[in-house]
Amino acid sequence: MASTNLTIRIDSDLKEKAAGILAYYGLDLSTAARAFFTQIVNTGSVPLSFDYEEPNEESLAAIRQTEDMINSGKGDSFTSGHDLMQAAMA
Repeated sequence: MASTNLTIRIDSDLKEKAAGILAYYGLDLSTAARAFFTQIVNTGSVPLSFDYEEPNEESLAAIRQTEDMINSGKGDSFTSGHDLMQAAMA
């Protein structure tokens, strides 16, 4: 399969922010673009969702609490979802 180059023009701030997010997932811009085009071909559709919802305050608080527990090494550990639910109900 022959390779080709694709050049696009985007706002430098948009590029920088996107690169930062992709780096969090271990991706660079080229890899993400290839993945995007591969999904288009594999699904026959554009793999975008325009109905993104911002997490509400309760969800953001839970995310912060989880991050704090992970960073501190504190918190309970469970071997199954059933054990977790039992502890949550107690």
